Amino acid sequence: MPEGDSLYRFAATLRRALDGKPILAARAHGPGAVPQVARIVGVTCTGVRSQGKNVIISFENGLALRGHLRMYGTWHVYAPGEAWTRSEREARLVLEVEDAVVVNFSAPVIELIEERALEHYQPIAGLGPDLLDDDFDADEAFRRMREPKHAALTIGDVIMDQKIVAGVGNIWKHETLFRSGLNPWRRVGDLDDAALVALIDTARHLLRASVGKPNKFNLMRRPSMYVYMRAGQPCRRCYTRLRSGPQGVDIRHTAWCPKCQPVVEGQVEPPVRVHQPRRY
Repeated sequence: MPEGDSLYRFAATLRRALDGKPILAARAHGPGAVPQVARIVGVTCTGVRSQGKNVIISFENGLALRGHLRMYGTWHVYAPGEAWTRSEREARLVLEVEDAVVVNFSAPVIELIEERALEHYQPIAGLGPDLLDDDFDADEAFRRMREPKHAALTIGDVIMDQKIVAGVGNIWKHETLFRSGLNPWRRVGDLDDAALVALIDTARHLLRASVGKPNKFNLMRRPSMYVYMRAGQPCRRCYTRLRSGPQGVDIRHTAWCPKCQPVVEGQVEPPVRVHQPRRY
């Protein structure tokens, strides 16, 4: 699933294509297609932004398109007449302006809503502070993470909860926990305040680095991956073989370094998947 940094880049690309331009044609296809999309034809786009894992396209008549990509959705921009790299039947939404064609492929959520209703609309209003927002509210993110109902949950699950903090998916869960030295199966209630504050700060700066915003890592590119998709391989810091185990309601496998992210006293041992050494 695309994460907050990917959505931020999608929004920037769509903004360059659409912002300040009237929509010349619009059509929607597939399950849940937006029948009212004709209401934005002839209307000027006034902005495009990401919010968590959503892209929101605003229009001068007070309407907004919200898209959520889930696992397989994506946004493409083409020149008029340019051949698409994916088939027409995969297109969920097509917007045409004078010099560009914007296509959403395979997103399960594309909907038209009044802009003023977004602050009360649960998929948006229910999000935690956005890690890529320049006015990110770290105190509010910490308060949400510290709510008593989260105390018994693992930090690997909680950091991905978009109602707590918006923008972290499976990639940045892995990398944030590694850089914070936290085993993914530590319970939130067992972590002190300083550890949670540092965790939120690390997540924020990793995403900022990924989109080229100033950050504490002094990177202007996507940071290197230490553990994501590297289960069974040597840790890039200490050379210990990385382990992995199933975690979360969707039973994704989480990888970690047993030396850099040790199990602590009183912690339940995480489930471990055995990885066979690679043979060449």
